[in-house]
Amino acid sequence: MKTEIISKHALIGRAPAELYMMFSDMRNFVQFLPADKREGIRADFDNIYANVQGFDLGVTVAARQPYSRIDFKDNGAPFPFSLSLFFSATPEADPAKTDFHIELSAELNFMMKMLVGNKLQEALDKVVEGLQAVSEGKVPEGISPEDLEKYKSQFGL
Repeated sequence: MKTEIISKHALIGRAPAELYMMFSDMRNFVQFLPADKREGIRADFDNIYANVQGFDLGVTVAARQPYSRIDFKDNGAPFPFSLSLFFSATPEADPAKTDFHIELSAELNFMMKMLVGNKLQEALDKVVEGLQAVSEGKVPEGISPEDLEKYKSQFGL
């Protein structure tokens, strides 16, 4: 059963090109993880692989539309999925900010949808909220002040 989930939108304190460049290289995702969560994760420019709670999971960049969208697809996952990140310019608000959101499409059977459907929505929203908080110099829930400093330097804040 196809499941579509769209995250909330948020204004991120960076221009679309800056955010796009940060997310276009899969190796950057590893840098965003706390050091104790990096074990067993491998990445190159187009792919990232991990073992999460006994499941092998791989994600590959399927398409890049410079400065506006990056599409990802599963590459060895328990269920087929695709994920898209959207980076929209907001000249009326501020050209140095980006309207950001995430869209997920997954083939989940009834049982999987009941188990993880709401958690996927919460996870996508939390990623967007965390990115917004970091871009504003705030500490998102679950992030240590030391990690915030690392993320801020990656954002160039």
